[in-house]
Amino acid sequence: MAQMNFGGVMENVITREEFPLEKDREILKDEVIAVLGYGVQGPGQACNLRDNGFNVIVGQRSGKTYDKAVADGWKPGETLFSIEEAAQKGTIVCMLLSDAAQIAVWPQIKEYLTPGKALYFSHGFGITYKERTNIIPPADIDVIMVAPKGSGTSLRTMFLEGRGLNSSFAVYQDATGRAKDRTLAFGIGIGSGYLFETTFKREVYSDLTGERGSLMGAIQGLLLAQYEVLREHGHTPSEAFNETVEELTQSLMPLFAKNGMDWMYANCSTTAQRGALDWMGPFHDAIKPVMEKLYHSVETGNEAQISIDSNSQPDYREKLNAELKALRESEMWQTAVTVRKLRPENN
Repeated sequence: MAQMNFGGVMENVITREEFPLEKDREILKDEVIAVLGYGVQGPGQACNLRDNGFNVIVGQRSGKTYDKAVADGWKPGETLFSIEEAAQKGTIVCMLLSDAAQIAVWPQIKEYLTPGKALYFSHGFGITYKERTNIIPPADIDVIMVAPKGSGTSLRTMFLEGRGLNSSFAVYQDATGRAKDRTLAFGIGIGSGYLFETTFKREVYSDLTGERGSLMGAIQGLLLAQYEVLREHGHTPSEAFNETVEELTQSLMPLFAKNGMDWMYANCSTTAQRGALDWMGPFHDAIKPVMEKLYHSVETGNEAQISIDSNSQPDYREKLNAELKALRESEMWQTAVTVRKLRPENN
């Protein structure tokens, strides 16, 4: 485990050099990795592990997602089973179902978590909020986590490109004395670029804050506010969208990702530079109290309870689809459809 300096703070990280695939395969050579759920994270992790030479099976209910697993080469009765049968066969049982589905299937699969097995997660939700989810693992199994910092699609795409998506890792319960080795071998096996240490609680707190904050919730709110102001002051949809979204995602984000915002500030026009330096403070001061309120809602379990309660409503899916439809059909994102069609690569 290497110590790395992150902005003056030393953290433990694991690289592929420390845990090469040959070592990982040796550690997990006797394991049957059962991936339960083939929705968001399941396909990327299962396929990457299979391609890296690990013994993997998938557990999935019948339906469109099951059919996708078959299309990806998982064979019914050989490497593709029901969720319960996969949990029974697996020695590392991977809970890659949605948080709501994990709560629903827990009573059926917990009986298959026999001594010495490992229960694996890619999100700390079920364990951190165990008093609310009732996901309480037996004391004689390992409970471990690797959480890729991106979607399962990104994990798979970057793997196929020879790159890696960074992941956090944690051990919640070490019953066998092998939990950490199992975790690190698994993390490199799924194609992580590097692994950084966390806890189940820190992972879920940061993840829920990020999703509601800068990754999705806050950025949609920010983009929409700027777009609306431009439109209300007479700018056309095309102009408002290009100045709000298109330039950000197509021109600046790749440079931002490669070189950092400090580089962006040093390499823009003097007019943009002055304005950005002057206005970053007011935006920070306006947004930070909202972020504090959000973190408190996560920390107290309020956000978890909202999610659990919402998903348990019989008409939740109908209401969700209506909300997503309104977002999709908003002027800003309908303008995006036209703008994307006009990009040179699409002509």
